[in-house]
Amino acid sequence: MSLQGKTLFITGASRGIGREIALRAARDGANIVIAAKSAEPHAKLPGTIHSVAAEVEQAGGKALALQVDVRDENAVKAAMAQAAEHFGGIDALINNAGAIKLVGVEKLEPKRFDLMFQINTRAVMVCSQAALPYLKESGSAAGKQSASGHILNLSPPLNMDSKWFAQHGPYTVTKYGMSMLTLGMSEEFKKYGISVNSLWPKTMIATAAIEFELGSRDAFKRARTPAIMADAAHAILNSSGRSITGRLLIDEDILREQGVSEFEHYRFDPAGGALIADLFID
Repeated sequence: MSLQGKTLFITGASRGIGREIALRAARDGANIVIAAKSAEPHAKLPGTIHSVAAEVEQAGGKALALQVDVRDENAVKAAMAQAAEHFGGIDALINNAGAIKLVGVEKLEPKRFDLMFQINTRAVMVCSQAALPYLKESGSAAGKQSASGHILNLSPPLNMDSKWFAQHGPYTVTKYGMSMLTLGMSEEFKKYGISVNSLWPKTMIATAAIEFELGSRDAFKRARTPAIMADAAHAILNSSGRSITGRLLIDEDILREQGVSEFEHYRFDPAGGALIADLFID
């Protein structure tokens, strides 16, 4: 499996899982559009679009760093056009940008909900809509009669147990909105040959964003690295003919389908205890 020569447009790619997906594809020789707001270093969160672009080039890929606010549909459209012009098309969109605040309705500020909805749910629609004209053409250069484009949303399975709504219902709603768009777009874009899926980790993933939300790295002893999500995304993006589409996938599950049976090397701390299940995973 290889993504050599393919162009991936990854939102929120300046750090964490988005960065890891970019570097995994870069090792194949893919073209990576690093689309994120982080053009300047953050005091508490490492990584910018420019630092990741340099890493992509070092890993063997080609990079285009674009500062983009996924809440701005005009900026998104302009970025898609610039990416397609630069690399000759777009083959995959990874909607990785996200906002999180694990607070219930009683204490959540409405403007914080607006932010989560705009970056999580709304941006999936906006970015997918903007990428669609280019995804329709994916594969045409190789002489294929239909597109082979992919949309991958970083969103969870639809677990309706009330415990996932009780403490942080607003966040849950915005992430489930992404997953429902996955199901809808997979059917809507069937006529274009485009695959649409969601991907979510089975366990907590050790990222700076999670450290920032939790306030410490203590839980990382029982977490996995972002590499497992990158390998799972790689497997999905290499599928063809809509053989994988309309699915709300878990990283470990899709890798097992691909024949992977060993996962210990994904641990953040090899000496850590039992892994912590991620949100929405029973």
